[in-house]
Amino acid sequence: MRARQRVLTSLLAGVTLLAAAAPAAATEQGPRFADDPTTLVDTSIGNNGDGTTFPGATTPFGMVQLSPDTQLKQYASYDYAQDTILGFSHTHLSGVGCQTMGNFRFMPTTGAVTSSDPAQYGAKFSHANETRAPGYYGVKLDNGIDAELTATQRTGQHRYTYPDTATSENVLIEVGESNGYTYAGDVHVVGDDTVEGWLQGGNFCWETQKERYKIFFSAKFDRKFTSFGTWTDNKLTPNQRDASLGSQRTGAWLSFDPAAGKQVGASVGLSYTSIDGARLNRTAEQPKSFDKAKQQAHDTWLGELNRMRVAGGTTADQRTYYSALYRSLLHPSVGSDVDGAYRGFDDQVHRSRDTYYQMFSLWDTYRSQNQLVALLHPDKAADMTKSILKIYQDGGWVPRWALANGETNVMSGDPVTPWVVDNYRRGLLDDRTARQLFDALWRNATEVPADQSIFRGRDGNPTYVRNGWIGYQDVPGYTFGDTRQAGSATLEYALADCSLSTMAQGLGYWDKAKTLHARCDNFANLWDTSVQSHGFTGFPRARAADGTPVGSADPAQSVGFHEGTPWQYQWLAQQDPAKLLSLMGGPAQAEQRLDTFFDLPLVLSDPAKAAAESWVHGAYDYHNNFAFNPNNEPDLHSPWMYAWTGAPWKTSAVLRAARTLFTDTPYGMPGNDDLGTISSWLVFGMTGIFEAQPGSGTYLLSTPMFEKVEIRPEHGRKIEIEAPGASAAKAQYTKDVRIGAHSYDRSWISHADLLRAGTIRFGLSDEPTSWGTRSVPPGM
Repeated sequence: MRARQRVLTSLLAGVTLLAAAAPAAATEQGPRFADDPTTLVDTSIGNNGDGTTFPGATTPFGMVQLSPDTQLKQYASYDYAQDTILGFSHTHLSGVGCQTMGNFRFMPTTGAVTSSDPAQYGAKFSHANETRAPGYYGVKLDNGIDAELTATQRTGQHRYTYPDTATSENVLIEVGESNGYTYAGDVHVVGDDTVEGWLQGGNFCWETQKERYKIFFSAKFDRKFTSFGTWTDNKLTPNQRDASLGSQRTGAWLSFDPAAGKQVGASVGLSYTSIDGARLNRTAEQPKSFDKAKQQAHDTWLGELNRMRVAGGTTADQRTYYSALYRSLLHPSVGSDVDGAYRGFDDQVHRSRDTYYQMFSLWDTYRSQNQLVALLHPDKAADMTKSILKIYQDGGWVPRWALANGETNVMSGDPVTPWVVDNYRRGLLDDRTARQLFDALWRNATEVPADQSIFRGRDGNPTYVRNGWIGYQDVPGYTFGDTRQAGSATLEYALADCSLSTMAQGLGYWDKAKTLHARCDNFANLWDTSVQSHGFTGFPRARAADGTPVGSADPAQSVGFHEGTPWQYQWLAQQDPAKLLSLMGGPAQAEQRLDTFFDLPLVLSDPAKAAAESWVHGAYDYHNNFAFNPNNEPDLHSPWMYAWTGAPWKTSAVLRAARTLFTDTPYGMPGNDDLGTISSWLVFGMTGIFEAQPGSGTYLLSTPMFEKVEIRPEHGRKIEIEAPGASAAKAQYTKDVRIGAHSYDRSWISHADLLRAGTIRFGLSDEPTSWGTRSVPPGM
């Protein structure tokens, strides 16, 4: 054992246990898998200002997310601390950091309809009266109304049960006011059992007035209403069938005869193409009953959660894990109708033979969530990648953060490139699609969209292509943009170009591969050897176009780095770890940096304290810090960088400390989930595999936190990961690995080898080991 391992081993005697819940049931063959893992999912986890998740009903990658709203103009529109429900809207994004969606809000009421203001007709509720499960949400409001929600892929299903004392039974439908910005909208009462309408929303994260989307609904009730009316803003007009958005709201109310029954049901179809499309989706997916829809949603989620099931650990471990797996499979969302129609980025309706997906939070998801979807659902991942091609074909450029059929231009860098390359490296694309996508990505890597385009593209390309770094410039009026985030965007571009070079090589584009590969090490152009911090010399620093360093020389405070600091971003060069480590003075010096970054001595002696006190504090505390930030994306891969310093055992120690930040409570996430990114990172971390180099198709191995993991890729061979005695509650390290009957001493495995591995068995140790140190993982 090396000297530093012996020193750190002495600290293990004080290691703090991380969980105290009762262990899962076991058999003579070891712990068994849960019969129904949906019972281990709590959709309330993260339902606060940190996680910004929603508790409502949806299906995997569904168009509809039908969920209660307690607060408007606030992230996911549901805050666990609130005690009033304003209604149940049909679209939500899980874990976003900006207000958006929350479209078509339904609310059951009793008594006379006297106001269109949700602050007036909203109802008090208690969390004790909520029932939450994958695909279902129910709540008994304090006014006695039972509201139940479930969903199919493109429809929301409502069932309201009114109290016996109700003198009237109403449903209010708000069309004009959403959680995000709404610019236009209409509502139409059709006959005596249907309401339809549309709205136009947009302005995500307040970044651009160009981004817009249209969405339509068709709602059919299972009872005829006896009276109705509509409103515009605060003016209610009985017996009026049509209304349009005023300055704030527009909607309709429907009243039902209490003598005819106590339940009212509604089936609501959505579409991004037209009201006809919404009506088509509703009729095509109409379940025979609410209960059958609920059962179908449950069965669908049961199948999904069993694709990557675990055994062992505590009940809290399993609840945390399965809830994270659930959140990892919510997005991207289906955007096409049942007939293949979808609204493109040219605002025209097109048809696709493949399912068209939308809602691409690429700056986040390219680092972990994309890999999980590709592993479990290669067919869906292929369709998602083809959807990126359709965005390019319809709109002229590839997206960065695509909301419905609009480009928000939110965040920085070039996330779409490694996202696409990862799926190409997994063999998910046919040759024609791959070549078309490469052409789109090459254009994105070498050009800039015209000023009138809704896409900003890689707006740092002019100086980046010329100099090898993006010239810093703080552009007034833009929160985002690559010149304003020149330091971090340069690192993101270099990773993207390096990954694209592997795709160029695979397609036989040798000259372009050479050009792109020469950019792999552009991160080194930002390396400032005059900068010192915490005893280390040399850090990335943003430069002006003429090469002059900009901002503070303190790498915990420098400008030009998006939602992070150079301390966190220095590791974003994983495409060429050998070059990065040489800039740091070699593997030993780099390992010491990592130890400081994670506060490793404390990680080993008290992992929970290290995570809670030494790492970044607060869900949005991105700046002015030199420590690991597991709340945010740029340094999510950094625990695995130990594989290149010859100490992969430390990765397992850091991940077990990170596990303590996630609990099975509404406040159980350290930061917003960004459409499943943080959740999928946790899923990989707990199961022992992770792709630390997006675009590489190579997983790094770490010590699993469960005794058994079973992965069942769609149409693929079952993969079993066994780690007898594994626990998240104590320090454990990998002693040896066997794949089938053969010993395996590498700390990494290719995607192709993982798929055919069959059984991977980890032998564990309570002390650090030298496993995985004979060689280091490859670069790109």
